Formats: sequence, structure tokens, C-alpha cells
Amino acid sequence: MIRTVHMISLCLLVCAIAAARAGAVEDRAYELQCYRSAVSAARDEADVPAPQYAPDREADILHITIDVTPDFKTRTVAGTTSIKFAPIVKPLAELRLDAIDLDVSSVTSSANIEGFNVTDEVITITFEPAIRPGDQTTVTVIYEAEPKQGLYFRTPEMGYPEQDTHLFTQGESHLAPHWYPNYDYPNERSSSEVICRVPKEMTVLSNGRLVSEEVDSETGLKAVTWLQEKPHVNYLIALVAGKLKKIESKYKDIPIAFYTPASLIEYAQNSFKDTADMLEFYEEEIGVPYPWDQYYQAVVQDFVAGGMENTTLTILTERTLHTDETQNIRSSQGLVAHELVHQWFGDYVTCKDWSHTWLNEGFATYYEDLYDGYKNGSDSMLAGLYGTASYLLADRPEHKPIVYRSYRRAGEQFDYRTYSKAGWVLHMLRTELGERMFRKCVKKYLERHALGSVVTEDFRSVIEELTGRSYDRFFDEWIYHGRHPDLKVSYNWSEKDKLAKISIEQTHQVSDKVMLFGFRTKVRFMIGDEIIDRPITIDATQHDFYFLLPGEPKIVRFDPDYGLLANIDFEKPTAMLYEQLEDANDVIGRLRAVDALKKEKDQKTVAKLKDVLNNDPFHAVRERASEALREIRTDEAFEAIAESLDQADARVRLQVVRDIGRFYRPQSLDVIRRTLRNEKNPAILEVAIRNLGLYHHRDTRRLILDYLESRSFRNELASAAVEAIRMSDEPFFIAPLQQTLDQRRMQLPSRSFARGLDTLAHIARNEDEKAKVRDFLAGCVHHPMNRIQAGAIRALGTLGDPRAIPIVETFSSDEPDDAVERAATTALRQLRQRKELVPDEIVRLRETVEKLRKQTEKLADDLDDINKRLDAKEEAGVKKDATEALDSSQGTAQNRNAED
Repeated sequence: MIRTVHMISLCLLVCAIAAARAGAVEDRAYELQCYRSAVSAARDEADVPAPQYAPDREADILHITIDVTPDFKTRTVAGTTSIKFAPIVKPLAELRLDAIDLDVSSVTSSANIEGFNVTDEVITITFEPAIRPGDQTTVTVIYEAEPKQGLYFRTPEMGYPEQDTHLFTQGESHLAPHWYPNYDYPNERSSSEVICRVPKEMTVLSNGRLVSEEVDSETGLKAVTWLQEKPHVNYLIALVAGKLKKIESKYKDIPIAFYTPASLIEYAQNSFKDTADMLEFYEEEIGVPYPWDQYYQAVVQDFVAGGMENTTLTILTERTLHTDETQNIRSSQGLVAHELVHQWFGDYVTCKDWSHTWLNEGFATYYEDLYDGYKNGSDSMLAGLYGTASYLLADRPEHKPIVYRSYRRAGEQFDYRTYSKAGWVLHMLRTELGERMFRKCVKKYLERHALGSVVTEDFRSVIEELTGRSYDRFFDEWIYHGRHPDLKVSYNWSEKDKLAKISIEQTHQVSDKVMLFGFRTKVRFMIGDEIIDRPITIDATQHDFYFLLPGEPKIVRFDPDYGLLANIDFEKPTAMLYEQLEDANDVIGRLRAVDALKKEKDQKTVAKLKDVLNNDPFHAVRERASEALREIRTDEAFEAIAESLDQADARVRLQVVRDIGRFYRPQSLDVIRRTLRNEKNPAILEVAIRNLGLYHHRDTRRLILDYLESRSFRNELASAAVEAIRMSDEPFFIAPLQQTLDQRRMQLPSRSFARGLDTLAHIARNEDEKAKVRDFLAGCVHHPMNRIQAGAIRALGTLGDPRAIPIVETFSSDEPDDAVERAATTALRQLRQRKELVPDEIVRLRETVEKLRKQTEKLADDLDDINKRLDAKEEAGVKKDATEALDSSQGTAQNRNAED
């Protein structure tokens, strides 16, 4: 079936592009129509991924021992990995281990091995006889590796400071096989032991507890052994080793520590300071004690993500470190809290397969919010949820559910659905269940599935067990289907009858992917100082509710407890919105009022918003008022913002400076200059510097160049100058920017340097002569830092010089699986489009044709391989039959001779 589908799609695509090339289509509209029809067929019939499920567990992995010796000069690893296992139900004739590009020199076992086979991705070990169920067996693999992923070096040869030399690993989702062989899926758990041999001045960190440190007198290397005794999943096995420094403390009897590369240790305390407080809060909130031996955090340079919750050892990006000068703008609170609570959700219990990733990430996201509420007050938590909802409620062309199986790669699951939306769903559950019952359900869920694999139904069944209520519909709507409700709410007051009418309509399109929602909420009426709440149930497309009240309310609030993720269109009289702005006890009501009032442009509304900007008791509302004034965009709105720059809270001051920069006028430049003269907070200075790019004056160019050459923490001000140059889009900056990048390539963070390369290409893209810039970029495509290498390739695409195509092609891949290959794919598309001056859709069409052609060739090769295997087996079967017949005839003859 798959082969037929691919051939149909290929034919459609070939017909479309052949017609275009032959001149059969004379206008672009028809050409694009051909493309869309062909690609639609290809996607619908061929490219829909098959559902993904957890693989069978033929053997129980009991323990894994990884003994590695890294070579920091060559960035390679010599390793010996031993895996103890036992077949579960059936005799095991073959054991398959995930192993990517490992150079295997030997495989031994406590059982008899008939042979083993090594491919680029798998080691297959064949046992003869098969191992009986329950028989504990060990296999040992000796190998070497030069990992492209999974284990990452940071060395002087790569451009990192010698004093900060280190390495780190990243296992999730399937990167661990790049540095040791294993069974790599989250439905299996085992204990683990990691031994790492490094120069004696280095520190080694891994999971569990430190067992020993011994220096080998012959090699001079220090062998450090870590043991994780409680079983955990493979992707959580971690290693950090190098020249590190630490600060440490204790929570109860649990050791806690925070490590950084040596040169960064002075900034560690700002990120580490709340760790013990978080542990105390989470133990109380979750109801389950911290389940591991210790909790360490290690900052590494150019980490592949923000953070990773390895069991007992979280690895964090160095970008979480910050100085005191940023005041309350920069904080590690969210990241540290998120990764810490994963020790319960994700480590103590782990999703069985990636379709249930939300059980890891959604819980971590929501408990990050809960700690924010505990630490900074409920208004902070609610405002955070409000900001998250603003992002989630944006309409999207696809409506994937949270639990989703039709993904190609596990990494696709780590998006807004499994983080922010899943966290919001948990907030809705907590709002409906009540805090006490929610805690009870979570505690029971964790205790029941401790050190095990979980699926969504495990959590739902606990809720139903403890509440006695069915939650099938809730989970069906929010977890197994996509999107959210769109609600149109209207209010009318009848003075004669003293009746308030609330009408609610669900206006979103219902389909097989998006359901009609059912939920309970309430409406709040404020009459004078009296608050009247009325519960309502929504279970149809449209409802009208009537409420008898003692008088006309001054404020009407739908979902006042903020427990529903929905687009709510609730038009109210302006006077009611003004009243809502004054309610100091309702932060969500004030935020909603600000957002509603930004549609108005009258002077009274501007004055009201200016008052909120300067006097509201909560910073997030003041920030929102600044944004609203910016969107109003009148002269009065600009003056209101410009006159509100003097803000004690740095977060509000930052927003004001950002919004002033969105007004293109001479007065804005005056405010920017004043900010650059007087402001001390580097985070605010960054915004002001970027805003300089809007103004094409000699003095602004001089300021930008001054900041480009400046020195600051992580050279953040120089990075802001790069952004200003990009915004200015002036060729004037080509020479000075290229010179700065050439001279400061060892000083700028890799992310900033890569951005600088792309900015250089951006401002040179329209120049007639691009050779100098092209050659400079080409000189960076082999940079040992992966991010800079990918950045240089991406920049060649931005530059748009077709002569760079041969350079970029050397890095391309049919199925890109790393940053460099993905950058090459994108750059090639840009360059070919520029060369042929054809629409991007046609470029994609040709790429799809080529991809399908290669897929078809591969299918043909696979079919040919299958036929050869069958022929070989048939031939072997014929020979076997002949041999048996010969043996039989010989045996018969011998028997006859014996009888004679």
C-alpha cells in the first residue's frame, strides 16, 4: 500500500513540474495550483506518519554500567558498557541494542554468543541457545565513539576558555546511543553506574551518589564512579566532567549543589539561591518526599536546550546565569523550578511513550507556576497563566491533541501542547477539583506508579477513583482532542425585572479534531461592595441564563476564578471596564479590562491607562497598560508612555522603553538617548540599543558602533548592537561588523556570533558585490562550534549568492537530523529560489519530487533485498531438503546392511 501511494504522489508531482518546465503553464496561478494539488495528495496519502507506540520489552534491563575515557583533544570517547538483563516471557535468541556510529571492537557475554552484527544504528547479539526467561545475563561491549550528538565537548580547540574545559551529555529523547549502547525507550527502567576517567584536576558528576574516586598510577587519570541504585529510564543517564567549581548546601539531609565552568562561578548564587526553598515547597505541595539521594545542578556552555532533568543531576544552559545589575528582569526561578519538579514528574514516574509526554512536561510547567504563586503571590501566578493563554489562544492551522501518536520524531512532541497547554489543563483540573482534592489525586497517582511508566489513563483513573465523578469528557475534549473553545458572551440588564441576562455561544468550528466543550464555571456580579457568584454549566452550543439581582451590577465577570482556557469575546460598556480597572482584588479582571480598552482611542481611556501604568499595585498590569497605549498609537498615547519612564520596578521600566521604541518619531529617539545616558540596568540598555536601529543618523550609527565594540557580561550590549544593525539594514555597517566578528570571534557567545554572521549576510544581501562577505561566511562553515557552523551555513542562505550553493550542498542531507543539516536544507532552498527566481512553493515542489524519487528508489532497493533474502532462504531450504534426503537414504542403506 505504501509503495502504491508513493508512486501516485510521485506521478502527480512529476506531471506538475514537467508542465511548468515545458512551458505548458503560462501563469503562476496555474503552476501553483498544480503544486498544491500534488503536494496535497503527497501529504494526504504518503506523508501522514504511522501512529507511534512503545516497543515490546523482550528483556528486562536490570543494570547498566558505563565506563568511559574521554579524550578532550580529539573529542572522542573510549568506552566499555555492560548490560545485565533477563528475558521476560519468551526465550531470547537476539538482543538488539541502540548504538549510533559506535566503533565496536568486541562483544562478550555470560551466555554463549553465536555472533553479533553492528550497523550504524544497532548492535544485534545472537545467542545460541536462546536465553531462558528469568535467566540473568550480562553482555559487555567495548567500543570507541566520536559523538556528533548525545555527548558534547567544550574545549579550547573549539574556541572555549581553557580554564572552562568540560563535556556534558544529553539523552532525551534518543541521543544516548551516540556515546554508549543501550535499550533507548522510556518504557524500560534500570539502575545505572557511570565510571569516567579524566585528568585528576577535573570534576565528574553523574546520577545517584558518588561511590569512589581513584587515581590510576599508570595513566594518571582519575576514575570516578557514580551509582544510581533506584531504577530510572535510559534517557536520564547523564555525565558532566571537566574544570568545574561549585557552591553547595543541604535541604534536610539531602545534599544540594550548583556547578558551573570555573570562570562563571561568581554568578552561581543568583540561580542556586531558591533551590532549598523549592524542595521544601514541592514536598509539601506534592505530598511525596524528594525521592532521590541528592540534587545537583550543573551549568554547561552552549547547552542544547534550556535545561534537562536527569535523575539527581539537572544540566542547565549558561544563559540562566545573570548579574545583580539586571534587578528583577532576569531570573532563574522558572527554569530551576521546572527542572527540579521533574524529579517527581518525569523521573520518579515517566511517560511510557512520547505520546504521553505531557505527563512529564505539563506537570513540570504547572508546578513551576505553583511555585511562582507560592513565592511571589497568587497575582503573579495568575498573570503568568494569562500571558501563557495569550499565546495558546492564537489560532493555528492544525489542531493536534495533547496525546498524539502520528509524529515522525519524538522531538515533535515537545511543543506548546505538552508544555503550556498541558500545564493549563492541569490548572483547570485544580480549579474544578479544588486545591485539596487535586493534591490528593496527584499524591495517589505518584505513589501508585512510583518508579514506573505511566499513561494518561493512569492519572484519569485516580481522579475518578477519588472523586467518584466521570472525567471521560474532560480528558476527551482537552487531552485527546485539540484546540480550545471560542466563546461569545453578552450581558443585558432589565431594570424593570431586575434581571441580568448572560448569553454564551460556542463559536469555534466543531470537527472530528475539535469537540463542542462542556464545562462548569460561574458568573460574578458586583453590586456596590457586594459580590454575587452564580454557577453555570455549559454543555451546548448556546445558552441563555437569567439571574435575579438586587440591583444593576457595576462589574460583570465571566469565569472570575480564571479556570478556563478559552477565547472569550465579552463586549462590555466602557464604564464597566473603567470600574474593572479599579478592582484591586481581581488581577485578571484588570488585565482583561486593559486589553479591552486598547481598542479605544479617546483621551479619557488614554488617561485611565496612563493612571494604571503608574499606579496599579501589580507590575504585570502596569506592563500591559504600557503595551495597550503603544497599540493605541495616538500622540496622547505616546506622551502618556514617555511621561511614565520613571518606574521603580525594572520590569515595568523595560516595557516602557520597549514600547517607546515602537513609536517612530524624533521624541522617541530623545527618550532612547536619555535612557542610554542614565540607565544602569543592562537588560534595559539592550532594548534601548536595539531601538537605535530604527534611526538612520550619523550619531546613532556612532552609538551603535560604540556598543558593538563594548565589553559587558556575556557581551550582551554588543549583541544588542548587532540587532540594531540588522534593524537598520544599512550596508554602511558591512565592513565594521565583519571586522568585529573577525576580531571578537573568541569573545562573543556562540549564539551571538552566529546571529552576527546572519546579520552581516542580511545587510549585504542586496549588494552587487558579495564575494568578500561570502568568503568570510564560507570560512566559518567548518567552525568546531556546532552553533556557529550552522549559523554560517544559514547566513549563506540569507546572503542569497547562488555561488554558495556548492558549499552548502556538502552539508545537506535528505533527512536532516541535526542543526547543521537543517540549516543547510533551509539555506539551499533560499539559494535555489534566488538563483532561479521562482516562487518558494515551486522550490518546495522540486524538493518534494526529489525526496519522493529517493523514497521510491529506496523502496525498490528494499523490495530487491527482500527478494534476495527469500531466494537465499529457498535455496538453503532446497539444499537442506536434499541433505536430509541423502542422510535418510544413507541411513536406510546402513540399516539394511546391518540387517543383512
